Amino acid sequence: MKSDALFSELRGKFHRKLINAGILSLDADGVASNADRSNVPSRMIAQIVATRLGAATATKQKGQSSGARFEEVVREFVEASFPLLQHLRPGSWSVLRLGNQSKVKTADFAQYEHLYRLQKAVEKNPDLAAALGNDYLVSPDVVVVRALYEDAEINAPRTFVSDDVCLKADLRKRNGGRPILHASISAKWTMRSDRSQNSRTEALNLIRDRKGRLPHVVVVTGEPLPSRLASLALGTGDIDCVYHFALYELIDAVREYGKEGREDIIEQLESMVEGKRLKDISDLPLDLSC
Repeated sequence: MKSDALFSELRGKFHRKLINAGILSLDADGVASNADRSNVPSRMIAQIVATRLGAATATKQKGQSSGARFEEVVREFVEASFPLLQHLRPGSWSVLRLGNQSKVKTADFAQYEHLYRLQKAVEKNPDLAAALGNDYLVSPDVVVVRALYEDAEINAPRTFVSDDVCLKADLRKRNGGRPILHASISAKWTMRSDRSQNSRTEALNLIRDRKGRLPHVVVVTGEPLPSRLASLALGTGDIDCVYHFALYELIDAVREYGKEGREDIIEQLESMVEGKRLKDISDLPLDLSC
């Protein structure tokens, strides 16, 4: 029975965009575009998921192209879903895609604006440059940003702020600060190599370098292999959670594949799900409302 929930509809649109953009597809041999052709479990599980989602046969895109387009589709999903939850998390929200080539860095947001001053000091001091490098300047794939409030908006119900109080509050536009980074979303279509661990490095930088509240730090991925998902999902303290683009279909596919004597792969996936280290993309908007 088809659900009439709005987020179920948006989840379906998300999957159709991935298929229509050629990001999720099957090649002439039935190998899904997010599968590792050399890995049997990856190939089999990904094929089941792609088939259930209605993926068509097409030429696989180059990795960089599919990765960049995946980032944009993830951004569009968050932009279409999270701002609808104003009754749970009021605010003026923007959802932006940054990426490594973006001129916008974490230093453009309230919790990290001090990093600009650090960068200027590093540029003038070779010893500092050698010691610190530039790893502290991060450009997440997708960010959720909260705009600041004018005093008239803050004081609408009654007078809360004035010239003699709340002079450093980040949310108050009059204090001259920058927009607030609410969430950093790393979008990885697959986890083929150590580059997936860049998400963990970025997360650690966001934790270590902030002044103020920590943004939500999450990963969205289309990786089909539970062991590779576990490399990022397991553990605590850096990434809030990993969100799979089609977790419900992935669970069914892993259970179907695991019937052939691979109970271990089922247990590994269920452990991540039950431990709330791996969730479905539809969970993300609500979690961002916390």
